[in-house]
Amino acid sequence: MTAASPNDGAQSVQSAQKPQHKTRQAPSVLPESGRRFSVVRKVRLGDVTPKGRLRLDAVARYLQDVATDDSLDGGYDEPHSWVVRRTQMWVTSFPKYLDQVELTTWCGALGSHWAERRTQMKCNGVVAIECAALWVRVDFKTMKPVALSPELIELLQTATGGRKISSRLEIGKNLPDLNSNGATSQDWPIRFSDMDAVGHLNNAAYWEVLEEYLGANSGQRAPL
Repeated sequence: MTAASPNDGAQSVQSAQKPQHKTRQAPSVLPESGRRFSVVRKVRLGDVTPKGRLRLDAVARYLQDVATDDSLDGGYDEPHSWVVRRTQMWVTSFPKYLDQVELTTWCGALGSHWAERRTQMKCNGVVAIECAALWVRVDFKTMKPVALSPELIELLQTATGGRKISSRLEIGKNLPDLNSNGATSQDWPIRFSDMDAVGHLNNAAYWEVLEEYLGANSGQRAPL
């Protein structure tokens, strides 16, 4: 299931068992060396569905928060000059209301102007959700990508194990012909509250569209 944005690229939920593309492989295990950052938080009332399940848009906000905390803690140069181009999630189980979750994040791969951030969410000591997000470093004055600094590469590269990554979008690949599957469309309003301090639609807002679909199709269950 995929949603696209002209500003932020693609947000997608993948099957944990059947990745469909070479760049959509299952998340890697925690790196044995290199920088890792962890935080613990509770699942709050505003993060869950009426049945108490942690929503995917709330997961996306958790990812943003731990990314910011990691950048500030690690002393990254210009920690706020990053935008998300694509996000993938592998959901094994959903945390519930008031569950305590531990998020651990690290750099999974590097490119010339971007980096992949991996995040693992544990609940009751068991991995519940794993995520991979591609963050592009930009100059907020021009909104154009800028190269990663040598200092930042030195800080992050050990955890990557030498892995490189492309920024290419793949939305539309491996999707069925919508014209032959009785597809329907629906208008989706963009609200002022969906915008963030960077001046664009926040990436977590895209996942609200998927949550609307899941809410209307209650048969959807983890794993996703």
